[in-house]
Amino acid sequence: MVMQAIRSAIFYLLFIGQTAIVAITIGTIALFTGRRTALSWWMAKYWCRSNLTLLRLFGGIKTKVSGAENIPEGGCIIAAKHQSDWDVFAIFPYTGRPAYIVKKELMRIPFFGWAARTLDCIEVDRSKGAQAIPLMMQQAHAAVERGCRIVIFPEGTRRAPLAKPEYRQGIVRLYSELGVPVVPVALNSGLFWGRNSLIIWPGTAEAKFLPPIESGLAPDIFLQRLKKAIEPESTNLILEAVDRGLARPIDQKLRKAIEDARQARDTA
Repeated sequence: MVMQAIRSAIFYLLFIGQTAIVAITIGTIALFTGRRTALSWWMAKYWCRSNLTLLRLFGGIKTKVSGAENIPEGGCIIAAKHQSDWDVFAIFPYTGRPAYIVKKELMRIPFFGWAARTLDCIEVDRSKGAQAIPLMMQQAHAAVERGCRIVIFPEGTRRAPLAKPEYRQGIVRLYSELGVPVVPVALNSGLFWGRNSLIIWPGTAEAKFLPPIESGLAPDIFLQRLKKAIEPESTNLILEAVDRGLARPIDQKLRKAIEDARQARDTA
């Protein structure tokens, strides 16, 4: 554990350092141009690729992404489970021109927020409750018109592996108003780089793009189908990783969640 903690500390130093450099560079470009440039877009792609490389070299996390053939041509919404910052880096290369839904708090950070705005990010102010949705929708419509694919984490924040899902209404409004298909994404990244975890654990983090949900369904039917797509497949990815063996320690809470998930799967 000591060696993994040291390797994790090296990763965080490099990750934070290069994130600051990239944000300052793109933010400065945005401050003077007010738009996305070829250089800023190249740096955004570099940031995602290099972070995955750093995770592999220092954290021991390999990346596996499958199901990209399920992403339709043209506009769509990519709705992913969210367990780790790894999710952002791993999904990015498959999204074409993405417009990520992000918390307004992040958009207020100097340079980072300026950069995010010119890279099509859509802000949502969760402190405004239901009033935040119309503002988000205005930005989403504009992003789709620019040729973006909307990327959203339907639960709004990172969740622990096998935690009870808490889907928010933002994804339902996006689906209902934009009239485009939704591609669910299942993943297991929280096993290796979890929320508020200082130590990064070796293993293979996986994300899987699942068959798209067609547009035009009733909101409640859509949400039910989204959960039924993401949750069981995320559980399968987690249990498969556990069966292969984990380098990380498993605390009592996670062990109980794994046992319950296995029992539920076996009796389904």
